[in-house]
Amino acid sequence: MLRLHKYILTQLLPSSPASTISPLHRLISAVAPAVFPNPSFAVEDYLVATCGLTRPQAAKASARLSHLKSPAKPDAVLSFLAGLGLSTADVAALVAKDPKFLCAKVEKTLAPNVAELTGLGLSRPEIARLVSLSRGRFRSRSILSKLHYYLPLFDSSEGLFRVLKRGAGLLSADLERVVKPNAAFLRECGLSDCHIVKLCIVQPWLLPSSMERIRAMVARAEGIGVPRGCKMFRHALHAVARLSNEKIATKVEHLKKTFMWSDAVVGIVVSKFPSVLLRSNQMLQSKSEFLVSEVGLEPTYIAHRPVMLSYSLEGRLRPRHYVVKFLKENGLLDRDRDYYRAVMISEKEFVEKFICPHKEAAPHLAEDYAAACRGEVPSSFRFT
Repeated sequence: MLRLHKYILTQLLPSSPASTISPLHRLISAVAPAVFPNPSFAVEDYLVATCGLTRPQAAKASARLSHLKSPAKPDAVLSFLAGLGLSTADVAALVAKDPKFLCAKVEKTLAPNVAELTGLGLSRPEIARLVSLSRGRFRSRSILSKLHYYLPLFDSSEGLFRVLKRGAGLLSADLERVVKPNAAFLRECGLSDCHIVKLCIVQPWLLPSSMERIRAMVARAEGIGVPRGCKMFRHALHAVARLSNEKIATKVEHLKKTFMWSDAVVGIVVSKFPSVLLRSNQMLQSKSEFLVSEVGLEPTYIAHRPVMLSYSLEGRLRPRHYVVKFLKENGLLDRDRDYYRAVMISEKEFVEKFICPHKEAAPHLAEDYAAACRGEVPSSFRFT
């Protein structure tokens, strides 16, 4: 035990004598009691008293640690985790999810993993976060070959962590037989590594999935009129990733009915804005009623500018319509000014072009616009 503590002291903490011994002693004392008065080691009590688990968590976890007869190995692991910088809450969460982490080999596995990851450029806080996110995968040396592949692919640890936070599938999948062939196929479809990473962040199951599933997803993207290699292909893959052909067909029928579009027009809309397939029917209905009935736009006009359907009705479409209509009806804006031009620009640019120039003629316009963005319709918006 003393030899392990000495090893951890030299491997995990800075070399300055003034900054190592007392912090390490505090960390060790915080996670591992020095003596167990009862010679019969009670795993469940240890998990509660030393690891911070709740009694129900400890009861469940202890079933996987029934072979432990002493706290020696868990003490060494806890000391290691404390030296790495994991908080008490982090340790409790890790042990609750993977009780067998307490049986990991510090000198043969955990410490060498840390040393190699440090060599890859990961900081100690990043490694500590990786331990928490990878769960039991970190107690195996095989994690290193995968991280050697993933870290350059994701170009930063943060992107990888975002995917791991939603599931550790990347670290459990077979790298050579599953992940690499999937990535190669997606590259053949015209996706860059950056695009693959962006897809993985929203669809963390992508690379660990079967090739059949990915090929089917690509086929669905092509089926909605978005060919491989075009700039919208990544967005099309995201849109159809969890949609069956039947659900896509149902959404297409709803779009035709809601916006009075033909099959050909719906095809244009979906190819330009695949994410429309993910919008709820209720949202599409409310935007159709507003854009067609209140703003007076033709369905074909909307079809050629489908990105409008991605903007917030209450936070963008409606307030800007109020401003444009007010300015036109009061002779402050040309009546032929295109509504889409007012909608597509950023908030800052909209204020600069449609609010600021009319401070004298309409001194309350900025205040009224802000109120409209909050869902109110100020009485000072005077419409004829």
